[in-house]
Amino acid sequence: MDLPVMPPVKPMLAKSVPKIPPGMQYEAKWDGFRAIVHRDGDEVVIGSRTGKPLTRYFPELVTAVRDNLPPRCVIDGEIVVAYEDRLDFDRLSERIHPADSRVRLLAERTPASLVAFDILALGDDSLLFVRQSDRRAVLEEALSAASPPVHLAPATTDPALAQEWFDQYEGAGLDGVVAKPLDLPYRPDTRVMYKIKHERTADCVVAGYRLHKSGPVVGSLLLGLYDTAGVLQHVGVCAAFSMKRRAELLAELEPLRVEPADHPWAGWTDAAAHEGSRLPGAPSRWSGKKDLSWVAIGPERVCEVAYDHMEGDRFRHTAQFRRWRPDRTPDGCTYAQLEEVVRYDLAEVLSAGGR
Repeated sequence: MDLPVMPPVKPMLAKSVPKIPPGMQYEAKWDGFRAIVHRDGDEVVIGSRTGKPLTRYFPELVTAVRDNLPPRCVIDGEIVVAYEDRLDFDRLSERIHPADSRVRLLAERTPASLVAFDILALGDDSLLFVRQSDRRAVLEEALSAASPPVHLAPATTDPALAQEWFDQYEGAGLDGVVAKPLDLPYRPDTRVMYKIKHERTADCVVAGYRLHKSGPVVGSLLLGLYDTAGVLQHVGVCAAFSMKRRAELLAELEPLRVEPADHPWAGWTDAAAHEGSRLPGAPSRWSGKKDLSWVAIGPERVCEVAYDHMEGDRFRHTAQFRRWRPDRTPDGCTYAQLEEVVRYDLAEVLSAGGR
């Protein structure tokens, strides 16, 4: 491979802001695997956000890249998997598997797509120092004949339309909106774009905690919600406390400790128990040898957390602690409080990039 921008490349990143800023290029924020795709003839390298190769996990995209991208180019985009007309991160995650036979089976059952939203090189020319608006024009021309599973990401300079996307596209499994300054060159591994993500709040039962890797202080709180059958389901964690607050939390929660056998999630170490309920410590290829043990506390305290969106019956990302809710009782912390997002046709989102 001999390209003007060679792998590995870490992608340009975004920092969170509360509102859509004016005067920029706006795109949907895709919920998948960020990928930098290098193509030089038949040679294709797909790199992850950290620069590690993803190529072997997506053989169907290697073929699609050869069929749809220019013979020599470097593209920034997102690998996604669609299921039942919306993005499905869980099914996408299944593709990171050590067995090649399993990868190829899933490539047939739940094929991935590539959504392209930037271009770093074309032919013999590096575009890293070209302004964002001009790179977008090059990208549109380069992908003018592309067809699924390669898609051109929709983009606009109209903030009103970007707000519509923010409100509507979540129903197709998207994550928010990204804003890019029009004169911005491509700056790898630097937070110079802006992301605006959905944020909602929920009252959750705090039913346990994990210790921080640095010592005997709280690392994260384990959160639960009651389902319609009255079973406490593990929905995620909240973290990001200061070290001082972590020590305070340990002192606050210590009196609530209970024996694991007396806890609603007592069966968490039994793999079979995870099939019928959501419990902490579920086996995951992402966790590797990470210590998933936790300290059980009586499900007595309620906290309010902020979250962006749900992935099935759990928080997609780590929730943010907002405050304790002494005025709420644990039995009132149910799934019913969560806002139901209106579904939106993912096919319409993907087709908008070609318009």
